Amino acid sequence: MECNTPRLETERLVLRRFTPADLEPLFRLMADRAVNTFLPWFPLETEAAAAGYLQSHYLDYYQRPVGFRWAVCLRETDRPIGYVHVDDGEAHDLGYALAREAWGHGYAAEAAAAAVNCLRSGGVPFITATHDADNPRSGAVMARIGMTYRYSYRELWQPKNRWVTFRMYQMELNGPWPDYPGYWNRWPCHWV
Repeated sequence: MECNTPRLETERLVLRRFTPADLEPLFRLMADRAVNTFLPWFPLETEAAAAGYLQSHYLDYYQRPVGFRWAVCLRETDRPIGYVHVDDGEAHDLGYALAREAWGHGYAAEAAAAAVNCLRSGGVPFITATHDADNPRSGAVMARIGMTYRYSYRELWQPKNRWVTFRMYQMELNGPWPDYPGYWNRWPCHWV
C-alpha cells in the first residue's frame, strides 16, 4: 500500500489522488460560493488560481513520504465530486467538501469513514474535526462516522476575518488519547 494517499474504494465511491486532469472539477468545487461558505479560504476566481491550488495542495503534497489527501469520485465516473483529507499537523484535522450537487446523499460520511479506516491501519493515533456551529450538517457527518463532540471555542477566523463558534470533535484511532488541547489553549473563549 502506498504511504501517501493510497487508493480507497467504497460501495459508491473511489478515493484517489488528484491528477492534473482534475483541474476543471476542482475549479468548479473551489469556485462555488455556497460550497466555500464554511471552508477556510475564499472561492477561487480563475482556472489559473485553481491550477496553482491543485499543484501546491495536492500534486506537490503527493511527493511527501506520508500523507492523506484524496479526491472523492463517484465509482461510475471517476470524476471528483469533492475531497477528504487529514492535516499532517498535531491535530490530525479531518476536512472535507463536496460539490453542491453531491450534497444530501451521504457521500461525505462514506468517504470520511473510508479515510478513517485507512488512517487507523496507518497508525494515526487520533483525528479531530471542527465545524462552524452554523453548519450542523458537517457535525452530523462527524457524528455519523463515530467522532464525538469534545468542546466549543470562539475564533476570529482567517482569512475571512469573522468570529465563528467552532465545535471540536475527536476520535481515537490507536489507543486512548486525551482531548486535543490546541484550540482550547489558543482561544480563551471556550466551553464544553
